[in-house]
Amino acid sequence: MKNPFEKYASRFSEFGLLEKIRLYAKQAGLKAVYSVLLLYYAYRRSDTPIWAKRIIIGVLGYFISPIDALPDLTPILGYTDDLGVLSFGLVTIAAYVNDEVRITARKKLRDWFGEFNVEDLQEVDKQL
Repeated sequence: MKNPFEKYASRFSEFGLLEKIRLYAKQAGLKAVYSVLLLYYAYRRSDTPIWAKRIIIGVLGYFISPIDALPDLTPILGYTDDLGVLSFGLVTIAAYVNDEVRITARKKLRDWFGEFNVEDLQEVDKQL
């Protein structure tokens, strides 16, 4: 399967990802950050195959990239394309997002956002 986001893989780094989230988490929103974390923790699983990791790296590289379809500096609309790309990535690698990945992602969300309504994440979880 050809990875349409392979050209963004070079932009991926754990530091870059965490820095983007640190700076733009509130602006990107809970669902986008949750999607990013699901992908990231699925990437870190040892049993996630290389083909899935390549997709994850490309998708997260796209998220990190300041140059994408809609600039992220545009309020609200700036992350619309990112959400679409993140959704594509999640659907493609859904088999590698297990309960441990979800729990770890939700714990990290609480660290960054404080308490939140878990029902707000159901739209993302339904994709898996």
